[in-house]
Amino acid sequence: MTTEKIRGSVGIRLIIITVLSLALLIPAFLIERLIHERETTRNSAVWEVSEKWGGSQLLAGPILTVPLKKQYKDDKGNITTSIQYAHFLPDELSIQGNVSPQIRRRGIYEVVLYSGKLKVSGAFPHPVMDDLGISDQEIMWKDALLSLGITDMKGIKETIKLTWNDSDLTANPGIESNDIFCSGVSTEVELKENGKSNTFSFNIDLNGSQELKFIPVGKETRVVVSSSWNAPSFQGSFLPEKREISKNGFTAEWKVLQLNRNYPQKWVGKHYEILHSAFGVNLLMPVDHYQKTMRTVKYALLFIGLTFMSFFVIETLTRKTIHPIQYLLIGFALLLFYTLLLSLSEHIRFGYSYLIASSCTVLMITAYTKSVLLSKITTSVIGAILSILYGFLYVLLQVEDYALLLGSIGLFVILGLFMYVTRKIDWY
Repeated sequence: MTTEKIRGSVGIRLIIITVLSLALLIPAFLIERLIHERETTRNSAVWEVSEKWGGSQLLAGPILTVPLKKQYKDDKGNITTSIQYAHFLPDELSIQGNVSPQIRRRGIYEVVLYSGKLKVSGAFPHPVMDDLGISDQEIMWKDALLSLGITDMKGIKETIKLTWNDSDLTANPGIESNDIFCSGVSTEVELKENGKSNTFSFNIDLNGSQELKFIPVGKETRVVVSSSWNAPSFQGSFLPEKREISKNGFTAEWKVLQLNRNYPQKWVGKHYEILHSAFGVNLLMPVDHYQKTMRTVKYALLFIGLTFMSFFVIETLTRKTIHPIQYLLIGFALLLFYTLLLSLSEHIRFGYSYLIASSCTVLMITAYTKSVLLSKITTSVIGAILSILYGFLYVLLQVEDYALLLGSIGLFVILGLFMYVTRKIDWY
């Protein structure tokens, strides 16, 4: 096929442009892989710092546990003894605390850490075993334990001093029974024999990273958390009943009743999974530039297609021919925008990164257009089209909830303009 025939055939040029657009999706896919790799590297850096300081913390309890000595007859008639545990939850549980955030760096990556100072108090009713089918001979009252579940023990900063009724106790590492949680602290407690309630209180200083959650083990659980972090994300099974968020921080208050969860106030063994009822706060980083960069790459085909179609229309209207290699170079320039955006956003704010990367891309393509087509008007048109496209994409990134609506309207307008400009072209 001769060069003159290719230049003179609108259909052949259109097919070539389509093939080039699809071929450029291969490097676009590789850029997506690069973004995933950089995000994985960031997550590894966050994990390394958090692993040494203290990970996401989940505070469960306290829970009162009473051992039971059960005797059974085996198949041969021999009597065997096993230890089971009866678990009792408090009637009242109050947690008040302050979370002090801090930013640590691992290379170019930022990690959100916190130090939490929590005051926990409440009361347990005297354990009643009659409705659990337990006889008095099976109960080991003197070995009763008070347990507190903590997911990452490295985060404990100070010895936990606990007040139980009128006694001062010190919590020890480890939990005798793993019916409910696997890690935490516990201490032996003395139960009142007069059947009255048992009160408790203690303070805990806890290091952690990103998340702090609680389990609503009280018949009525109240949690109040305040912090200077101004971008909280409330997560878990329950949202705060009250919350105030300002540029100086936040205060959140939860109230959870026993009726709001799917387990009772007492049971024996491992019958219930209480961790699913966790709630709390995530100290969210305000901007995740990797997610925003990934969203921009999703529009790569649209950008390449619209840019190529703009050049194709200019070709057709001005009767000047652009070589496929020149289309390919323009496509590579469009793809380099994403690598520029990714690398810049790791060091400066995403908005500034986007402005620099898009400006460089628009200037490169318009300068190349001027040298190829030798027309100031055509160069201005291409520069205006690219500026509008990158500006429109930035707006889509900022209004995530309305991205589909604005994108649909934008594409409708673009298609209408294309139909209007090309209405007099003889496609045959």
